Amino acid sequence: MSDTPSLRQAALEYHAKPKPGKLEIKATKPMANGRDLARAYSPGVAEASLEIKADAANAELYTARGNLVGVVSNGTAVLGLGDIGALASKPVMEGKAVLFKKFAGIDCFDIEVDQPDPEKLAEIVCALEPTFGAINLEDIKAPDCFVVEKICRERMNIPVFHDDQHGTAIVVGAAAKNALHVAGKKFEDIKVVSTGGGAAGIACLMMLVKLGVKRENIWLCDIHGLVYEGRAEDMNPHKDQFAQKSDLRTLDDVIGNADLFLGLSGPNVLKPEMVAKMAKRPIIFALANPTPEILPEAAREVAPDAIIATGRSDFPNQVNNVLCFPFIFRGALDVGATEINDEMQIACVDGIAEMARATTSAEAAAAYKGEQLTFGPDYLIPKPFDPRLVGVVSSAVAKAAMESGVAKRPIEDIEAYKEKLNQTVFKSALLMRPVFEAAAAASRRIVFAEGEDERVLRAAQAILEETTETPILIGRPDVIGTRCERLGLKVRPGEDFQIVNPQDDPRYYDYWSSYHEIMQRRGVTPDLAKAIMRTNNTAIGAIMVHRGEADSLICGTFGEYRWHLNYVEQVLADGELRPHGALSLMILEDGPLFIADTHVHQLPTPEELAETTLGAARHVRRFGIEPKIAFCSQSQFGNQAEGSGKRLRAALRILDSEPRDFTYEGEMNLDVALDPELRSRIFPNSRLEGAANVLIFAHADAASGVRNILKMKADGLEVGPILMGMGNKAHIVTPSITARGLLNMAAIGGTPVAHYG
Repeated sequence: MSDTPSLRQAALEYHAKPKPGKLEIKATKPMANGRDLARAYSPGVAEASLEIKADAANAELYTARGNLVGVVSNGTAVLGLGDIGALASKPVMEGKAVLFKKFAGIDCFDIEVDQPDPEKLAEIVCALEPTFGAINLEDIKAPDCFVVEKICRERMNIPVFHDDQHGTAIVVGAAAKNALHVAGKKFEDIKVVSTGGGAAGIACLMMLVKLGVKRENIWLCDIHGLVYEGRAEDMNPHKDQFAQKSDLRTLDDVIGNADLFLGLSGPNVLKPEMVAKMAKRPIIFALANPTPEILPEAAREVAPDAIIATGRSDFPNQVNNVLCFPFIFRGALDVGATEINDEMQIACVDGIAEMARATTSAEAAAAYKGEQLTFGPDYLIPKPFDPRLVGVVSSAVAKAAMESGVAKRPIEDIEAYKEKLNQTVFKSALLMRPVFEAAAAASRRIVFAEGEDERVLRAAQAILEETTETPILIGRPDVIGTRCERLGLKVRPGEDFQIVNPQDDPRYYDYWSSYHEIMQRRGVTPDLAKAIMRTNNTAIGAIMVHRGEADSLICGTFGEYRWHLNYVEQVLADGELRPHGALSLMILEDGPLFIADTHVHQLPTPEELAETTLGAARHVRRFGIEPKIAFCSQSQFGNQAEGSGKRLRAALRILDSEPRDFTYEGEMNLDVALDPELRSRIFPNSRLEGAANVLIFAHADAASGVRNILKMKADGLEVGPILMGMGNKAHIVTPSITARGLLNMAAIGGTPVAHYG
């Protein structure tokens, strides 16, 4: 339960507002007219039903079943609340469904069943098989949960997974694997002492056995003490398999020299004096919620070298089932698995453990700002908001399902499948693919002006891992080195990438001399040139590109756009190269939308608007998209004589003066640009077909405003701004850019001009 009244109230308001609950039904097909109705329901729906009757596999093609999980509970063991009943469990089951959708894109129905009898509950679940692609059993008390799961798994031909058992076991297995790695121990050598003989506890012990722990080295205790051979009190077949032949009877009796304590029981069960008896470098998984078997600080008072995990989010190493269930179901559903077997569970363990040992993603670091996310005693398992989990874990599960023979729809190319999964979480991945492919053809050097920024450091790591480009960072080497180490990045300055130190670089004379040569007739003295080359990273980066020591500059992670643009123009603009405009790609739920000019020209002339349009058409094609350009204004096809419409009409005349290989039209209102039916009524002879995908504005305020509204209110992801007209020699980003955004810009900057004209 919540710790304070304010938290309690906040939680209740979260569930109640703006409308009750956490779920809603959203249609995936249009329902706007009679034609849609006839296809969605009678008579058209009969065609889909007949196809499924002819071949049951067609249900995956014509319905949502293949991506639909039923979260089923009878409310007999809900969280730490106990038997609160089916109805009271509904908020928890809704929450589970939300997590499925958030982390793996899986749709769910929560099914709360008022049936305490396990066999009858199993009958109900089995009868639901036509509805779902898989079943997630949740919060059913032990030992009833074992009965329900066994019956369902035997009778159903779809995956059935009791998350309280197997989800917990998988995450514990991953945490244990990495904890042993840190402690320098092996599964086959360790002694395990566990408290809690419920479903989760038994499943965790079974998982440890699968991972190599010897059964005779496991000592299970419950509320009555040690589970031993011959004990009659509160025993069942699941506990029997861990019964020890021993005269010892209590937790205190058996804890001596234990390497791993696994607690799934209750608060304060493990005492500090017991921890003192454990082996050196003890591993303590105190997973009771909300109060663990022992608090981390109490354990470390007697064992400072202890490696500790809990079930709480306010301590390091939270064992959280959300690391498992969305991703194991994603892989199982995508290959049409008939069950979730041991091989798939072990693959899930390995995938989660592997993620923690890898460099932390920028997205996870942003979601958990201030936390140390470097593999080690306090970071044994990844964070749920690491977007790479779905690609790594789900593809490993899918592969294991295929190799173990339970996949009805095997995937031919597992790497392509993994990439597709990544595209579901990295919204820019699909659109950026042509750009990354073009960039891969040339190993270009990208210099980052703000090289000490965390986002730049993470982008540099990603560039070295995912591209053929070479990052160059401008900044102080000691600061960059310290931050790389603190952030858990594998890259090191001077080894993996070049650094330009503004305070002390052997090329300082060459740089200020080059800058002075360019600027001497524009009022820049030698002393001023020297000062700028010591203090202005954007100017330094531009000089590097000018001298051929870098191919492209990226700057702007802080500061004002036009301040950076001033130095880019000073150094790199010439008769052939000059800024034409800034183009932003907004990735929206229904597709991409390009917007220009957002930054360069505040009030562009007709000539500048025409140049912006030509540049936009070239750059849009870099993404494999055919440009459909609309000039946007308050004016509509000439109905206002003055204002922005006048300048846009003049720009149209400039474009019309020569043949163009792209479609453009204007001037028009924004809704007319995006709604072809509305446009056909207002201007039936328009040469633009379909919705526009490029919007050109006659005022930077309008373009920038639309861009920011789409980001903040439509969850639009921006790629850019792309600086047009500079031959890809420089791009100026904005302070809101992410590390992933910088990686995308590096790919854009890493593409030779020949690839896009």
